[in-house]
Amino acid sequence: MKRPRILLADDHRLVAEGLRSLLQREFDLVGVVEDGRSLVETARKLLPDVVVADIGMPVLNGLEALSQLKKDNPQIKVVMMTMHREPAYARRALEAGASGFVLKHSASEELITAIRAAIEGKTYLTPAIAAEVFRDMQRGGSPSADPMSSLTARQREVLQMLAEGLSAKEIAAQLNISTRTVEFHKYQMMEALGIHNSAELIHYALKHGITPM
Repeated sequence: MKRPRILLADDHRLVAEGLRSLLQREFDLVGVVEDGRSLVETARKLLPDVVVADIGMPVLNGLEALSQLKKDNPQIKVVMMTMHREPAYARRALEAGASGFVLKHSASEELITAIRAAIEGKTYLTPAIAAEVFRDMQRGGSPSADPMSSLTARQREVLQMLAEGLSAKEIAAQLNISTRTVEFHKYQMMEALGIHNSAELIHYALKHGITPM
């Protein structure tokens, strides 16, 4: 019987190696990447059955990568991992189309179960925060209530790069846009979020998990 093909994305090498050993026992691990942009590009080439991705990755975080993966292929299954227990992360992942959400400290026990559930067309949410996530949704934790939903995908990409220390010129070169366009995105974000300077904008990115701290 053909084993499901898995693509793993995690920028912590020790964690990735541990997960590699875990996944290879039951699945065909077709690749391991270390950032969100590499994940999207590699998924387009390798067409895995399931992607396992950390939320807090450099260049392009896991949530943004998830959105691009689902845009490329709405049928792809993605299981997200994170060290953060805040229900907002899980809610945003599920709203973006994730098939599973697992906390890293329990990944060794739950990840295989989450992947199997995804393959069967089910959704797996780690029991450790399931109740909190459902309460968050019932309290009105809808996309419209999340300030991040007011930003475009490109703006969130620019925001992550700014938080990682890239200059407007460096961002422009990476995204193949003009420096003026980068600055325009920056000021549009500040206006949308009610933020008054670049330092506050970067602090906001770190606080909301746009980039790993």
